[in-house]
Amino acid sequence: MARVCQLTGKKPVKGYNVSHSNKKTRREFGVNLKVKKIFVPELNKWVTLKLSTTAIKTINKKGAYNAIKEAVAKGILNKDILTPAK
Repeated sequence: MARVCQLTGKKPVKGYNVSHSNKKTRREFGVNLKVKKIFVPELNKWVTLKLSTTAIKTINKKGAYNAIKEAVAKGILNKDILTPAK
């Protein structure tokens, strides 16, 4: 899954570059992705995810476990991530 947020499912969108003469050429608006390593106390483990900056703000607001649980419920993230560490 290249260039896709693992928590929100955001991916690049297509658009146009518009020149002064109003000539349009296709372009792609990328997602602001960061690779983050987050500790989830409920699972007692570190989780590495490719997240958009919006998803990082969501984790700060709701907490890592709740945000991951919502992503699994929506089908964006694999449910294997919710297994606790040994």
